[in-house]
Amino acid sequence: MNAPAPAGGQQMTMRTWALLALLGLIWGGSFFFARVAVAHVPPFTLVFLRLGLAALALHLYIRGCFGIYQALAGRWREFLLMGLINNAIPHAFIFLGQTHIGAGLAAILNATTPVWTVIIANMATDDEKLSSAKIGGCLLGLAGTVVLIGPSAIAGLFGNAGSVPLWALMLPVLAAVSYGLAATYGKRFRGLAPPVTAAGQLTASTLMMLPVAALVDTPWALPMPPLDAKLAILALALVSTAYGYILFFRIMGEAGATNASLVTLLVPPSAILLGYLFLGETLQPADVGGMALIAAGLAVLDGRILRLKRAAQRES
Repeated sequence: MNAPAPAGGQQMTMRTWALLALLGLIWGGSFFFARVAVAHVPPFTLVFLRLGLAALALHLYIRGCFGIYQALAGRWREFLLMGLINNAIPHAFIFLGQTHIGAGLAAILNATTPVWTVIIANMATDDEKLSSAKIGGCLLGLAGTVVLIGPSAIAGLFGNAGSVPLWALMLPVLAAVSYGLAATYGKRFRGLAPPVTAAGQLTASTLMMLPVAALVDTPWALPMPPLDAKLAILALALVSTAYGYILFFRIMGEAGATNASLVTLLVPPSAILLGYLFLGETLQPADVGGMALIAAGLAVLDGRILRLKRAAQRES
């Protein structure tokens, strides 16, 4: 049984929902793996390793099929821009933020991605315009972000040494804005096979991050990370990035940018559970309240609950 068609006209089937749920679990794990690895590897080097290993894995997987080399040669400018706004910038921002905040909170703040996607798509496209439901969802999502950032930010302004720096809270939100830009820009890759799109943007972003990591972190002078950090880096690159992006571009091709960005609603519970089970992380009541507001905003943006309610009212 298929879900009702979303406002943009593209339908979410049961198969697409299953892929979305799997991607939410995989990307929730990325915040957990990053939190483990960033304790031993500087953020820019971690971004380079994540992207570089994922790009290598995808090239080995594709082995020249799907016309990948022709796509890389003909669309390298598009891959560079996509790699910048979908990988290099948001990954760096999230990893830098996670030097001061936990996996769960970083995932919650990044869950504002659909809000920014709707706003950006309204300004940049003709087929995903704002409606009253989308405006209400955006306001709820932004309110949730304010609730999450507010207490720590205010405490930091008054010199509370134990508070989280405001910049660490803002970076995952700025990463969400970048993801919103990427989700809208990514529509132009619909004609390519998902592995080609994933490999192209990862290759481009790896080349961009190489000089940054070399100049800022001088990784050759760093001590060798422990085994748990190495395993976290491999899982981050191969599972959360290489395989995760194949799923993401497949969902985007089937259901559109806004529906694909709904995956971030499913990411925080996974990240929170993993952080609680393995990292000893806890959340404050304001964090839970902010996540609830964001979840409500995404539900309104999606519109399915309201449509099902109206259909039930008409049948009664």
